[in-house]
Amino acid sequence: MNQRLLPPSTILVTGCSSGIGYYCAKQLDQAGYSVIASARNPQDVERLQKEGFTAIQLDLADSDSIKTALEQALQLSGGKIDALFNNGAFGLPGAVEDLSRDAMRHQFETNVFGTQELTNRIVPIMRQQGQGRIIYNSSILGFAAMQYRGAYNASKFAIEGFADTLRLEVRKDNIQVSLIEPGPILSDFRKNAFEQFKKWINPDTSAHQEQYQAMINRLETVGPSAPFTLGPEAVYKALIHSLQSKRARIRYRVTVPTKAFAILKRLLPNRTLDKLLSKAGGDGKR
Repeated sequence: MNQRLLPPSTILVTGCSSGIGYYCAKQLDQAGYSVIASARNPQDVERLQKEGFTAIQLDLADSDSIKTALEQALQLSGGKIDALFNNGAFGLPGAVEDLSRDAMRHQFETNVFGTQELTNRIVPIMRQQGQGRIIYNSSILGFAAMQYRGAYNASKFAIEGFADTLRLEVRKDNIQVSLIEPGPILSDFRKNAFEQFKKWINPDTSAHQEQYQAMINRLETVGPSAPFTLGPEAVYKALIHSLQSKRARIRYRVTVPTKAFAILKRLLPNRTLDKLLSKAGGDGKR
């Protein structure tokens, strides 16, 4: 029988240093849930602990870190994990042809491999408990690709594939799997993406130099850089529904662009959709 996950259920949240993860962890804590917040950098973990969070270090790109972090989480929770919010991720912007194998691997280690490795370790725990909720924070870019976001697009497409398959495989175990698909949300995502761009992409030797300059201007923008941008509370609204509904939705589409393109993808020919996606992405300038 499906059960609501009400406080004080134990929830592990990844990527809590800032943005969506930080906001959702804080709201869940205030709502009475037993939140275990994770972050990659020790300094962020220390800051979260000083703020009163139960926080652990977890680097999704490192299998040893995943194993150690989960052991710590289980010690802190008395061996119980009722829900996992797979939020930790980052973007690596750049034209597909400019992505080296190492750059693509770097993107996937955290967004895909680490996320799924952690999930796979938690599934048997939830099965033994007789219930659980797994929520992936995906993106509009998990089903609608936009230019100069190829590595991130691919990582979110992959996560959606894992989530859809896992959902079918654990239905009999009373484990519900949901995807949250946000569009533009206020966070440090752009700032972090710009750091990744500078690390992995050489715009001076690229055929896309002109588009890169416009993209850099966008990444350096403070505040919303796209229409219909919402705050992290929009994601939290979907997250809390996925926890407290007896039957969580399979997909939570957050922001107007996500809802619109989910419909348009079903209705429009591919070439027409390509034109709209190019325009939505600012032809590489947004």
